[in-house]
Amino acid sequence: MNNQNTILKIEDLQVHFPIKAGITQHTVGVIKAVDGVSIDIRKGETVGLVGESGCGKTTIGRAIVRLNEPTAGKIIFDGKDDILQLKGKELRNLRRKLQIIFQDPYSSLNPRQTVKRLLSEVLTVQMGMNQQQAFERTAELLNAVGLSPVYAQRYPHEFSGGQRQRVAIAKAIALQPEFLVCDEAVSALDVSIQSQIINLLMDLKEQFGNMTYLFISHALNVVEHISDRVVVMYLGKMMELADNEELFNHPAHPYTQALLSAIPILSGRQKRERIVLKGEVPSAANVPPGCRFHTRCPYAEERCSKEEPDFREIAAGHWVACHKV
Repeated sequence: MNNQNTILKIEDLQVHFPIKAGITQHTVGVIKAVDGVSIDIRKGETVGLVGESGCGKTTIGRAIVRLNEPTAGKIIFDGKDDILQLKGKELRNLRRKLQIIFQDPYSSLNPRQTVKRLLSEVLTVQMGMNQQQAFERTAELLNAVGLSPVYAQRYPHEFSGGQRQRVAIAKAIALQPEFLVCDEAVSALDVSIQSQIINLLMDLKEQFGNMTYLFISHALNVVEHISDRVVVMYLGKMMELADNEELFNHPAHPYTQALLSAIPILSGRQKRERIVLKGEVPSAANVPPGCRFHTRCPYAEERCSKEEPDFREIAAGHWVACHKV
């Protein structure tokens, strides 16, 4: 999966959370939220990261910007810095290049500050602009995300959900980042507003030229629209990775096939036969042996319950972790 144009290289990333119990809060177990993920993300591309709730996709996004501290592995940015080893000033400088958009804009917007104050504070503190320069840049940022500069005097609660997300995006791009984690950035919005925000993100990518997206979502139809490549995750592991068209036309892993079959109409393609997965997703605190999907897989055999499949390339750029493929 190596590529000379790689901007972010994730190597065997693990994020485990201890389970505490009792008065002494001693460790009684471990939640393996991310359990060995490796991927190279190329400059300028959009990688979609999909899977059911609890698969670890948001944990990966938060680990990239160091909101979660990984247990093991490396995250190399632009071939130079291991993000996980940086501290203090070095980490602050890198964070200007790595930003995140949350599902809930309130997570990144101070409700007690006007938009003007929110954005100008970022520009003065992080970019060293004076107040006048920051105010002028604030107007440019609002225009860039499709909002009138007169909205700069409003507080976050005075906006609609879609408008609030546009403000959050303006804040995220204020420092001209090279890499943007979009963590369920449209899932809380109405369908019509979702498409507007997706189109905005695509327009901003063209406008700024050098931005790369990790687009985290459970909505496959949205991921298909925006992504160049797609990663399918299940219970902390990558199940499949392929170019957008290849994955949606020729899904190889049974889990991917089941996810795609749940979408009634997919870009005008013929509807797939519905694959209903039995049972619940196992707990990340008690991961099944062998292939972790075997407890729900309609094609599982004895080998699957004992031997974990390798993540291997079955065609150019198409990787799958499955014994049956």
